[in-house]
Amino acid sequence: MIFKSLFYHFKESWKNLFRNAWMTFASVSSVAMTLLILGGFIVMTMNLNYITQGVENKVEIRVHIDRTAEKDEVTAMRSKLEHVKNVKSVEFSSKDDELELMRESWGKNSSVLDMFEQNNPLHDVYVVKLVNPQDVEKAAKDIESIDFVDKLQYGKGFVNNLFNVTRIGRYVGIGLIVGLIFTTIFLISNTIKITIIARRREIEIMRLVGATNAFIRWPFFLEGIWLGTLGAAIPIGILSLAYYYLYTNVVERLNVQFLQLLPPNPFLYQLAGILIGIGSIIGVLASLMSIRKFLKV
Repeated sequence: MIFKSLFYHFKESWKNLFRNAWMTFASVSSVAMTLLILGGFIVMTMNLNYITQGVENKVEIRVHIDRTAEKDEVTAMRSKLEHVKNVKSVEFSSKDDELELMRESWGKNSSVLDMFEQNNPLHDVYVVKLVNPQDVEKAAKDIESIDFVDKLQYGKGFVNNLFNVTRIGRYVGIGLIVGLIFTTIFLISNTIKITIIARRREIEIMRLVGATNAFIRWPFFLEGIWLGTLGAAIPIGILSLAYYYLYTNVVERLNVQFLQLLPPNPFLYQLAGILIGIGSIIGVLASLMSIRKFLKV
């Protein structure tokens, strides 16, 4: 009996789609366009978060040690740095290590550094990483008060400005996504309202012969899912092709260290799941809103 009812509901929901073919086409097209824009903002928001996390992972404070500090004083500094609030790890880099890093960064021009082999003018350095990189300036102020700290390097000003920009971009993206979701609910809701109005007499007869409210709701409930799912299929295809092209032909060729996007696999599968899920949930919500408001069942 349960399977027979389910089969009936599935059959009726598909009948409703083809019975109002032009409205179904218009609704799916509108939903597809809306989800395409919504999906674009989801792609941007998720990649913005990924870039922000990458920047956060690279944020570090390079503590240059005063050359007058004795060996035991340099060793004592590690303990003091480890006790600074928000410090995650502390690593020591000798002035010889710093010279080697400079050689690597200079590449072919590193031969000019040979003059410093005997008399290295660089500082010993402690590399400090933080639990919460967004509080880098506060941690830097605490570290500056420690004895034998000559200077700090951590991209003062730039890091905080970058975090502020990404934070604003994240909030704007979330706001637009929420707005577009409500727009999509409105579009699907209107399509289902027309179906309900067209079948009002049929529904009244069903109620007279004893059909329950749940029995009447199910075909519209499923119709909302189909509209949302069909509407999600088109933007999934467009966004997947566009993103894959962007990743393989632009990002990898430019090889910009700062511009690191999420790898297509598994991101595109996650995006497809998100859009299908959003489309289905929006369709269900739109269906329930239409039935409750206009049928009073």
